[in-house]
Amino acid sequence: MQITFAAKSENEGFARTAVAAFVSSLDPTIEELADIKTAVSEAVTNCIIHGYNQRGGTIWMEGTLTGRKLRVSIIDEGRGIKDIKQALEPLFTTRPDLERSGMGFSFMEAFMDTVEVESTPGKGTRVSMEKEIR
Repeated sequence: MQITFAAKSENEGFARTAVAAFVSSLDPTIEELADIKTAVSEAVTNCIIHGYNQRGGTIWMEGTLTGRKLRVSIIDEGRGIKDIKQALEPLFTTRPDLERSGMGFSFMEAFMDTVEVESTPGKGTRVSMEKEIR
């Protein structure tokens, strides 16, 4: 699956629905589906708020199914992350002015089996997540 959409908050729901439809062939439980949708929502929100500073841009969502494993990546060409280790710390946020909780990556890690973050300052970020559907 490959989908491209505008980095606007109204498209967060679209991304959630698209990934849910994509993984539906594996017949996930309601809990598994909620976990996946929440993780994708957090990754898309990070692109909008942090990657593009709410100024718009493009988000790419890629997905693959291998056996019973979903791999989904959320990609932007925004400002990138200078210190990934710091960004992954619970409660860290670059946007305290927007009262952001700094829990986005923590939620992704809690709801998915694996989370990988690749980023280059000034070029963008790729968040890839995997979940085994039991």
